[in-house]
Amino acid sequence: MNGAMKVAAIEGERHAAVVDVPAPHAADEFAVVKVLAAPMCTEYKMYRNGSASQVIGHEAAGEVVEIARPGRVKVGDRVVVMPLYPCGTCRYCVGGEFIHCEHSVDPLAATGNSTGVATYAQYLIKQDWLLLPVPDDIAIDHAAMACCGLGPTFGALERMGVDAFDTVLITGLGPVGLGGVINARYRGSRVLAVESNPYRASLAGELGAEEVFDPGDPDTPARIRDRTGGVGVDACVDCTGVPAAQRLLIDSARRRGSVAFVGEGAALEISISTDMIRKGLTLEGSWHYNLADYPKILQIIRSFGEKLSRMITHEFPLAKVADAWELQLTGECGKVVLHPWS
Repeated sequence: MNGAMKVAAIEGERHAAVVDVPAPHAADEFAVVKVLAAPMCTEYKMYRNGSASQVIGHEAAGEVVEIARPGRVKVGDRVVVMPLYPCGTCRYCVGGEFIHCEHSVDPLAATGNSTGVATYAQYLIKQDWLLLPVPDDIAIDHAAMACCGLGPTFGALERMGVDAFDTVLITGLGPVGLGGVINARYRGSRVLAVESNPYRASLAGELGAEEVFDPGDPDTPARIRDRTGGVGVDACVDCTGVPAAQRLLIDSARRRGSVAFVGEGAALEISISTDMIRKGLTLEGSWHYNLADYPKILQIIRSFGEKLSRMITHEFPLAKVADAWELQLTGECGKVVLHPWS
């Protein structure tokens, strides 16, 4: 690649811009991807806090436009871009659990580029084995949901073995939690949820949640238990990172039930005796999913395209990134997608 590209930049508290930087080039196993869809995740917190940066974002889907050598992708391939820059050779990477790699590489040093690691950008670089193919019948915005839109909660439900016999309780119906509703409904599970934002609670209902409870209602724990015949929930997923929500899940889970933590946040106090030994809970941490499960994600995307279109409530051109962040700060949205070439 030659010339410049546009990237989003945070220049101060609630101050964003789009700036020109050198476009990256391919080298070794690193290919250049033209970013066609950049789903927005927690970067709005950087914008709110004024964390100055031109390296923003970790989700993308697009088209391979340059390779340095024959490999797993070719120019013209549509791909989902997996997050991070793992080593590719450790036991975790080889086993598909690349997200837990402890030996991440420096992609800029490895390729001689000065840019290319942001997704709020027109181009990025990524190892070819982390570029997963997008079938022709799947829209690129929907394919991009194979990152944080569906990925963390899919991994959680997969590890807990959730199926159509289970009732699932999800706390936090931001974009990740909404994806959890879709994932659970695809498996045929009954879905209950907890969310304070009326917009997102309503959207969760459209996506298949049976009932959404208000975390501020002191009767919520009792109501959840009542909806499960006094037994408790089979599987729980926290997407808030808030200790009170995490505690609610531990208390709402049935004996021998499972709780998965997706949202990152403050410390949570757990009683080994009461919660773990006597109740027999299984606690899981879920960041992403195993690469071998990507075909399953595609099956959900292909089957539930209409629900994904509902979950993606807003789309913005890169030039309007500040407007997109301001919207996210209101909470009046589902998943928001940037289009760097619009």
